[in-house]
Amino acid sequence: MGAALRVRLPELGVRMAERIRAEVESYADDALIPFASLRESCEGNADLLLGRFAQDAEADVGPAQRTGRLRAEQGVPLADTLHAYRVGFELLWSEMVEEARRHPEVTDAELVAGSSEIWALFGRYAEAVAAAYREASAELALQREARRSALAEALFTGALADRTTPWEAARQLGLPERGPYAVVAAAVPDPGQEPLPGIEAALRRSGVPSVWRLLPDQQIGLVSLGHRDAETVSLRALRRRRARVGVSPQFDSLRETPQALRFARLALAGPPGEGPGVTRFDDSPLAMLVAAAPAEASRLVEVALGPLLGLPEAERARLLQTLGHWFTAGGVAAGAAERLFVHPNTVRYRLRRIEELTGRPLTDPMALADLGAALYALQLLPS
Repeated sequence: MGAALRVRLPELGVRMAERIRAEVESYADDALIPFASLRESCEGNADLLLGRFAQDAEADVGPAQRTGRLRAEQGVPLADTLHAYRVGFELLWSEMVEEARRHPEVTDAELVAGSSEIWALFGRYAEAVAAAYREASAELALQREARRSALAEALFTGALADRTTPWEAARQLGLPERGPYAVVAAAVPDPGQEPLPGIEAALRRSGVPSVWRLLPDQQIGLVSLGHRDAETVSLRALRRRRARVGVSPQFDSLRETPQALRFARLALAGPPGEGPGVTRFDDSPLAMLVAAAPAEASRLVEVALGPLLGLPEAERARLLQTLGHWFTAGGVAAGAAERLFVHPNTVRYRLRRIEELTGRPLTDPMALADLGAALYALQLLPS
């Protein structure tokens, strides 16, 4: 019976392919799965199955594994791939039953045994297809993630290969080709731990495309702000994570991504004394001045805070921390004391000490401006 059907393999391959195309939606697209390829696959699998019956040969799941890998590479859903196998097996079994009627020597008991065997083989083939499909899918996912990670790194560093433009990279990363964009930098609490878990998926659900990289000390992201509420949605999602986050100014050209990353990192550094929260670079024009003129800002630190910087480390850190918290608290000693877990009089004593050392009274607006700018510059500039 199996030998007789093997003579009709070309015909069976065509009929199987046609039946699968009619019943499985994904297989109807000739651009995705060419009919000739599908027919060849059907014919090869049918040949192996019939050989198993005709010659009692050992079942070979190799073609099933190759089909599983191929369908994963083509992007055919696994459920559709398994459905196609089921359709093929059903057609082949119906042909075997029809052929058996032409052979009186084939008993009903043999047909029942054959039915049991062919569906056991279907189980083996389906397992082989699914295992190969999942293995190939995992490999493809790793390749896509590696490619995505490399492209994101190239955008952040400005190191795109000559053959890849920023706009081509954007398309491959699922980002629009035009801005506005913003770069986000978040402090990593421990190496390998994301400070913004699930942020890309959360933004995508809100219609905001983005791409992210996890570095040893920071998680950085490039966010598209193309639709009207994108900035509001993004800031809300970032604040929910309870991490320390810096956000760059908006920019329109992807070629500005490295500079925007620098601004985001400056915003992340923020003024001393700040805890978790989102700091936008544009919220402090002073950050612009410090970033634009690091040499001059460094000189300002020396002039305004020089006497404090010459103190022993413990005292220097204590006074600078107090001054930072005092600025953050809006110049209210009680607010700074609450943040420092000390008495307000302790804060006032330290502030007087700062005035004595710097010669700049904290009641003088110009002196306050100098000290505040120097303190901010001290935090932002490299040591």
